[in-house]
Amino acid sequence: MTSPLGRLRPEHPPVRRVGDLVSALGPSLGLSLVDAAGEDVTFGGVTMASRDVVPGDLFVAVPGLKVHGARFAGDAVAAGAVAVLTDAAGAELLREQAGAGTVPVVLAASPRAVAGPVAAWFHDEPARRLVTVGVTGTNGKTTTTYFVDAALRAHHARTAVLGTVELRIGEDAVESPRTTVEAPVLQDLLALALERGATALTTEVSSHALALGRVGGVEFDVVGFTNLQRDHLDFHGDMEGYFRDKSRLFAAGQARRGVVVVDDAWGRRLAAESPVPVETVATHVGAPEAADADWAVVSADIGLDGVGSRFTLRGPDGTEHEAASPLPGLVNVSNAALAVVLAHAAGVPLDVAIAAVGAAHAIPGRMERVVERGDGWPLCLVDYAHTPDALELALAAVRPITPGRLVLVLGSDGDRDQGKRPIMGGVAARLADVVVVTDENPRSEDPAAIRAAILDGVRDVRPDLADVHEATSRAQAIRDALALAGDRDTVIVTGKGHEPTQEIAGVFHRYNDRDVFLAARAQGVQAQDRRLHQDQEQHA
Repeated sequence: MTSPLGRLRPEHPPVRRVGDLVSALGPSLGLSLVDAAGEDVTFGGVTMASRDVVPGDLFVAVPGLKVHGARFAGDAVAAGAVAVLTDAAGAELLREQAGAGTVPVVLAASPRAVAGPVAAWFHDEPARRLVTVGVTGTNGKTTTTYFVDAALRAHHARTAVLGTVELRIGEDAVESPRTTVEAPVLQDLLALALERGATALTTEVSSHALALGRVGGVEFDVVGFTNLQRDHLDFHGDMEGYFRDKSRLFAAGQARRGVVVVDDAWGRRLAAESPVPVETVATHVGAPEAADADWAVVSADIGLDGVGSRFTLRGPDGTEHEAASPLPGLVNVSNAALAVVLAHAAGVPLDVAIAAVGAAHAIPGRMERVVERGDGWPLCLVDYAHTPDALELALAAVRPITPGRLVLVLGSDGDRDQGKRPIMGGVAARLADVVVVTDENPRSEDPAAIRAAILDGVRDVRPDLADVHEATSRAQAIRDALALAGDRDTVIVTGKGHEPTQEIAGVFHRYNDRDVFLAARAQGVQAQDRRLHQDQEQHA
């Protein structure tokens, strides 16, 4: 059965000849047809997932980390694929499968690298008919992307936004499987956005996506860079490799122009080395880089109401503009400033961009206020912070709006960068009053070992483990935190944000931090109602 993601396609896709594909892209991409007899076969879609095949598709079989996609070509053909694009190793595997060898085979040295351009050609280059904005960086991609979309929506009748939380065109959305979808899906979404009347699209662009060619076939009108902090070193090897992959978004042919936050050394390096023209944004008030940046935040009031922040943004001509972020903390001043400049670079009038960003709606799992303070309840927040720097910024943002104690629930992902776990534990012990260590997405790892690594970092800062707790269930961890907190306190649970599932031992369980807060709140109200009813009966 085709997945929901596989059904996100235009209702009226084109029909292309295999021979025309090879003729059009063969010289530039090195495509060749194994047997000329397949030239007249026509296809009506492109996919890299055998489970998403629609009858009439071209199936792109790429080598994976564990298995070659060509091993699933038989399934793809059985589902209706009419041609396969793969490499020499994949072609050899096709010959071993019943049915797979009966369809035309297009060869490419790197099928993953050409999947995007092939899908873009199939859909007649949809990105060229949209205003496109791409956002990369370690922290802040999702928030910045939503802020940019808010500004674009104030200037365009219909927009699309793609990223970690959802894939949304107009008001229609589905859950997103990853930060940046595979190249053929991205091209399907671009074409679908056009078909539904969208004129602008914003997408998060992950480092994995850039390394794996998922945005191939797109030349963005404007791209943005938030920051570079420790994350994903299990994939990129080291920070140099991480930076190298992030900077691919600023390559000629991938983007026309860029906007770079220069608060950290990586941003300053990117701005200096970018092959495409860039505007720079400095968001730390009074920092040395502000003097030379094109745009700079020259003052900021983070606000103590816990809702948002106000700031003054100086433009390239020296004019100062009053702006706002709807989310608390200096980190969101940075995200809002970048979004304003990105939207303006994408054609939105500056005053419109400033107003729209300041009035943007809450973003799922990003400093999301789930339960408000009062009636004995603490302020309850959900945030996606899952790196040491993001955790530090989140706690720094929440501290000024917390009259009592700051209660933190955190974990760390399994099968990911293990080195950050004790670092995050140290941040938690240093900046939170009460720490509850629990599981995030253990995946194939032993959850207890992940918690132990976090607790090692906690112990380095707080040897006696005072006000430190451990919970084997994430839902129980949140309930424990609530039991420890009063209405002057703030409970913030970090790491998963909007995520609708928790992955344990390879199984995805439906789970959401927000839902646990709301269920606890409802149960608490019900308990109060029962006590009130009992009191009334006793005095009747």
